[in-house]
Amino acid sequence: MNIVADENIPFVKKCFESLGSVTTLAGNEITPETLAQADILLVRSVTKVNQQLLHDSPVKFVATATIGTDHIDLDYLRSRNIGFAAAPGSNANSVAEYVTAAMLKLAQRDNYRLAEKSVGIIGVGNVGSNVTAKLSGLGMTTILNDPPLQRKSNDPNYRPLAELFDADFITLHTPLTRQGPDKTFHLADADFFNSLKPGCTFINTSRGAVAETDALKKAIADGCLAAAVLDVWEDEPDIDIELLKMTDIATPHIAGYSFDGKVIGMIMIYKAVCKHFAVEPTHTAADFLPVPRVKQIQIKNESAPPQQLLHQAVKQVYDITADDARMRKIIDEPADGRGKYFTALRKNYPQRREFQNTEIILDDINSELALKFKATGFKVNQK
Repeated sequence: MNIVADENIPFVKKCFESLGSVTTLAGNEITPETLAQADILLVRSVTKVNQQLLHDSPVKFVATATIGTDHIDLDYLRSRNIGFAAAPGSNANSVAEYVTAAMLKLAQRDNYRLAEKSVGIIGVGNVGSNVTAKLSGLGMTTILNDPPLQRKSNDPNYRPLAELFDADFITLHTPLTRQGPDKTFHLADADFFNSLKPGCTFINTSRGAVAETDALKKAIADGCLAAAVLDVWEDEPDIDIELLKMTDIATPHIAGYSFDGKVIGMIMIYKAVCKHFAVEPTHTAADFLPVPRVKQIQIKNESAPPQQLLHQAVKQVYDITADDARMRKIIDEPADGRGKYFTALRKNYPQRREFQNTEIILDDINSELALKFKATGFKVNQK
């Protein structure tokens, strides 16, 4: 089989060569010409997979190593009887760790306890449920909103959107949908921001267009928000520089970019391809995950505030301020080069491992501190 793959899918060539000949290209270099002899197409979100790309190709199966599918014309694939797979949930833990790191950073900066705060979580799928688990474990009050899940389950834990407006934090984890009763395009509009509790912190790691840029800028300028954390932007990669300057933490759509998540996503689509073509898989994620940079952290002063110690440990594994600093250098780029800079930040993103790869050494593994480390995802062992 001939396989064409986005070169930014880690280890894709090494893994998929067990199935056939693999050609890797930049996502924006995958064209109809490059697919002239391809049986399988493997992409990330950069490549728009539609009739224009595939109409003359022999492609029999398409897979995206991402949780989102808004870059895929699923109706067209079905009309051509082309197989399809995605990687739902592969980056859920990565995004949840990003949100945790951002909130710990803001709490440390502004000197408050997250355990005394509430958070409204909009969208409680793979990502949102992971965020809920981590923030609940930190002692935060979580208020959940997910109309499709509420209708499906009739679970009273899913609350109307209006009940989230009194929360201290709002974090978005919805897909981008432009039509229907659960449309999320510009969900966070002027009315949304005007309804929030004064001093709320707004976090968006879903899709840029879920928040209306002008409304968000006005909310920040008017002092309605205590802080804004943005990983996603309208019109990526040509983002609004004025909005960037107004944010407290800004990153280039990398919340889900942990190395673990990328490898898990790759293995998910590898197994899907194997199943579709009735081939026995020979690889697992463990074949490709290297030894973590921070294998172990020993906590020396367990009497210090748990949140402070947790923030310090998280920063050792994932320093979100480094991502923010790299992002802000886009301001110094010429206007016509900012899109390329944004794309390069994503393409050349440094290897980031998840908390589960790091062992926390404590004297008392039954302490409140140990519980918070476990809830955040770290391994905890007694010295």
